[in-house]
Amino acid sequence: MAQECKGIVLKCIGGFYYVEAADMVYVCRARGAFRNSGVTPMAGDMATIVLLPEGEGSLEAIDERRNSLIRPPVANLDLLAVVASIVEPAPSTLVIDKMIAVAERNRIEPIVVVNKADLQDTAHLEQIYRTAGLEVFPVSALSGAGVEALRCRLEGQVTAFTGNSGVGKSTLLNALAPQLERQTGGISQKLGRGRHTTREVEIFEVCGGLLADTPGFASLDANKICRIPPEELQHAFPEFEPYFGQCRFTGCSHRSEKGCAVRAALEEGKLSDTRYQSYLTMYEEASQLKEWER
Repeated sequence: MAQECKGIVLKCIGGFYYVEAADMVYVCRARGAFRNSGVTPMAGDMATIVLLPEGEGSLEAIDERRNSLIRPPVANLDLLAVVASIVEPAPSTLVIDKMIAVAERNRIEPIVVVNKADLQDTAHLEQIYRTAGLEVFPVSALSGAGVEALRCRLEGQVTAFTGNSGVGKSTLLNALAPQLERQTGGISQKLGRGRHTTREVEIFEVCGGLLADTPGFASLDANKICRIPPEELQHAFPEFEPYFGQCRFTGCSHRSEKGCAVRAALEEGKLSDTRYQSYLTMYEEASQLKEWER
């Protein structure tokens, strides 16, 4: 009788699924009936496999997911570490805010990691996100500054790194776990953006937990990552929550209505203007989407 075993999908490449089970990594194909179900396995899935000879297996089923993301394709996260660099490339608060919104919508705790802190002061970026109630970790993957604090935060967690190309996700992973020797790349001086070095999501045992390194993306691709209906967008900004129910009008969009409690808090300096501007931009973008695009 074939032996079944539970394991975790570490990476997916070209129809092959690398599943860690019974202290080994098995290269699996998905069972035909499973492939036809319309569910695509992704890194982080807990899977049932049938063990085959010579380190191969058949992927039979995946467990119900606690959460999942489409970009990057990864499941069952505790934390989403949104990695930005303070320079080279310069940070886009809109891109950071979109990734935070995606995490909030999927009930994943977001944290902000500001890399290359040895090159420029990170205080302004830290203030924006700490004002929003988020944990912020300024680090230098090259010098090691701040890496230990981040390592402690990741301990025992299932985390994914995400962010623009060139922000140093793989370099940071090497700082946390030098034995992995992940390939890293620099910044294209001609294009002013990072070169892609990570080609697929891959999960590693790091800091007493699991950490997924993910492919970088260009800022323009962030529009494809965050597609939250405009009426639901306010819930992706947790700092707005204390003011829900206090607006003069039911269904307030917090943009231009009179008696808006969110805008009043903004004027009183209780909310970050940068975050609020991201909200307005994201609301407008979401309003332009067709129903089938959301």
